Amino acid sequence: MLNKYPLWKYALILLVLAIGFIYSAPNLYPDDPAVQISGASSALQVNQADLDRVSKALTDAGIAVKGASLGEKGSGLVRLSNQEDQLPAKDVVRKALGDDYVVALNLAQTTPQWLRKIGASPMKLGLDLSGGVHFLLEVDMDKAMSARMKVYEGEVKTLLRKERIRYRSLPQQNGGIMLGFADDATREQARSLVRKNFNDFDLTTTERNGQAVLRMALTQAKIAEIREYSIRQNLTTVRNRVNELGVAEPLVQRQGANRIVVELPGVQDTAEAKRILGKTANLEFRFGAEPGASRATSEVFEFREGGRSAPVERGLIITGDQVTDAQASYDEHGRPQVNIRLDGHGGELMSRATRSNVGRSMAVIFIEQKPITRYVKQTVNGVEKEVPVQSFQEEKKIISLATIQSPLGSQFRITGLNGQGESSELALLLRAGGLAAPMYFAEERTIGPSLGADNITKGVDASLWGMLFVSLFIIAIYRGFGVIATIALAGNMVLLLALMSLLGATLTLPGIAGIVLTMGMAVDANVLIFSRIREELKNGMSVQRAIHEGFNRAYTAIIDANLTSLLVGGILFAMGTGPVKGFAVTMSLGIFTSMFTAVMVTRAMVNLTCGGRDIKKLWV
Repeated sequence: MLNKYPLWKYALILLVLAIGFIYSAPNLYPDDPAVQISGASSALQVNQADLDRVSKALTDAGIAVKGASLGEKGSGLVRLSNQEDQLPAKDVVRKALGDDYVVALNLAQTTPQWLRKIGASPMKLGLDLSGGVHFLLEVDMDKAMSARMKVYEGEVKTLLRKERIRYRSLPQQNGGIMLGFADDATREQARSLVRKNFNDFDLTTTERNGQAVLRMALTQAKIAEIREYSIRQNLTTVRNRVNELGVAEPLVQRQGANRIVVELPGVQDTAEAKRILGKTANLEFRFGAEPGASRATSEVFEFREGGRSAPVERGLIITGDQVTDAQASYDEHGRPQVNIRLDGHGGELMSRATRSNVGRSMAVIFIEQKPITRYVKQTVNGVEKEVPVQSFQEEKKIISLATIQSPLGSQFRITGLNGQGESSELALLLRAGGLAAPMYFAEERTIGPSLGADNITKGVDASLWGMLFVSLFIIAIYRGFGVIATIALAGNMVLLLALMSLLGATLTLPGIAGIVLTMGMAVDANVLIFSRIREELKNGMSVQRAIHEGFNRAYTAIIDANLTSLLVGGILFAMGTGPVKGFAVTMSLGIFTSMFTAVMVTRAMVNLTCGGRDIKKLWV
């Protein structure tokens, strides 16, 4: 019989639509504005007493608290009633707890627990909808080269001293290492030795003030390699540190030869974001100082846990950017340790340094930018207020000082740690890595939460108006079938929202434009079908046969049109930047959902209303 689906096909369509309604439902529950609290170190955890103190401080400041709860990993979450209270609340909490705690803005889910248990969650919102900060960081390549040349200079001098070749250090010239020798024969001996052990130098000779001078400059290939490594290492480090903060859907990506873009949705002030990026720290491996070492060759650092200090040599063995992996474990006696893996160059440097220093201690120094907040009184609109002023101070502290038991290479272990907590934290810090080169802020801008809310309102209004006009148009043209198409269009929107929520796609303002475009594309398929039915009726075909042929013969045009659109969406996603990708995602997912609703769902409703009936005239 024409225009009849088997029962299982109706059941399948209903099941898909039901799943769509369930997984799109979390978007009806907006997130609560919240303040997230965590310790500045893993040893410091937020407890209920801290939350009570924070709640009281917020209440005294006239900020309504919706609730407070302890989270995972010793963090705390304070929910607020109004989004406008987030920034003032953060200042109140920071003042109440001090600089030992990290206070960040966040959004807390309000989705019912039964939906969370089945994996249903609302769509994530991009920077333009949730508010946040955008930074453009520029990597200082000159300092990256300078730091690497300093390491190379130390290696060359160590090699010359080992071979008992006397030299005199000269200031670098145009980034090249300059060494003076007593005569040409000594210089030639040094030149042969350097050429044999280092393949990355262009060696040239000259004369200066009666000295035979050897100049060592890195090859262009090596310079390009160092530059590429610096930007990649900094990108990885920044991404790891931002991810540790728990910001929802951060964007960290490379731009050009030496720039990194960082977007942090939900963080509404520049100072907080700078503090986050200030946690991109570095690591240094140095020998412990020998007894009686002078201040010129050594310096004293405190340990991170406090209470003690130790002298270490000023010279570096390697830095943290050469650590590729670190895992916490236990030794054969059940004591905590950290297993370290270095890259090839780092392993070679470590082997050279430790081969003749077995029995000495080696220090791992952690360098970070510590925030310091002070409060100054300022008059704002005639009212005197205490305004927080934040600055940053570089802090170097020892996280491990262990004895070298045997020559080390690209893989070794650090022992002598105080408990499993310290070993886990050390492994985490080493894995996250350090900066291969300094960075500075080339551009920064803030998108406030009110602007994001305004974007959402306008986007929703545009979608609703678009759906209304499309529905009125198709009902006016195709009457009863237009009503069916409108119902299918509503189902399409539900399925699209559900699919984006399930896949964890981020909704941006261009993404809303993609949703509006999807409405037109979904109706376009129905227009092809209904127009084909009209043509078949005009050619004298019966109603049931016209419906059957209209759907079947329009399939080819519908599939061709949607495949070409899907191809364009794939190209946009592959080659576009963030906003373009947001548009491509919603458009591509909308193609799949509109294919299902415009063909399967519409056909099912037409079959139920018209199939198997003796209809003489069709209002289409």
